Amino acid sequence: MTRVLIPLPDLDFDTTEVAVPWKILSRAGHEVVFATEAGGRAPACDPLLLSGVLFGQLGAAAEPKAFYEEMTKTPAFQSPQAWGALDPADYGALLLPGGHAPGMRQYLGSEQLRSKILAFWRLGRPVAAICHGVLPLARTIDPATQRSVLYGVKTTCLPKPMERAAYYLTAWKLGRYYRTYPAYVEDEVRAALRDPEDFDGGPPVLTARGTDDDDRPAFVREDGRYVSARWPGDAYAFAKALLKRL
Repeated sequence: MTRVLIPLPDLDFDTTEVAVPWKILSRAGHEVVFATEAGGRAPACDPLLLSGVLFGQLGAAAEPKAFYEEMTKTPAFQSPQAWGALDPADYGALLLPGGHAPGMRQYLGSEQLRSKILAFWRLGRPVAAICHGVLPLARTIDPATQRSVLYGVKTTCLPKPMERAAYYLTAWKLGRYYRTYPAYVEDEVRAALRDPEDFDGGPPVLTARGTDDDDRPAFVREDGRYVSARWPGDAYAFAKALLKRL
């Protein structure tokens, strides 16, 4: 059994990108440990992903929502660790989920969390990041090289066309809900890489999502011990790819 660390913000993480990996890893016998900035209090996902972002659409699917409900009742979720108290050596893998709503900035922009990510990255153990969760890696600078830990690594993240389409579709109602930062996620991640060809946004996708039984709509980029994916529709395949490395 491996202990897998999943850091989270207090609010607004993506329902599917946390609950699906939790379910897949847990049912395989691995221990999932959650961590928030202060620890001790259960965090909460983006509520619009439970109710439906726009006219009841664009939210999490029924099964991930059921997983989330189950996950919130577990002791590990109810009493997360604190970022500052983490010892990366205690964990066999690190999983960085995404989310785009404002509460995610606590997690995406934390220097304290990046220091833990750097320490874990140096251990050479499996790391997985999905959607906006690739940003903390892109922003983690190794003092030895003065470059991102993703420099020289092949990755994906939330592709610019997907982020832009979601924003244009909902801006009239939700403003900048889908634009976490002025820069697109893909642009910031690309800037951290050594070679433009190290980024791959995968095949175009509109609404088709992978499921527990069908990974055909999903895309995962794998590079040695590192696994990355684009959006909630990749979550099942993403979790299974990490599972193979444990």
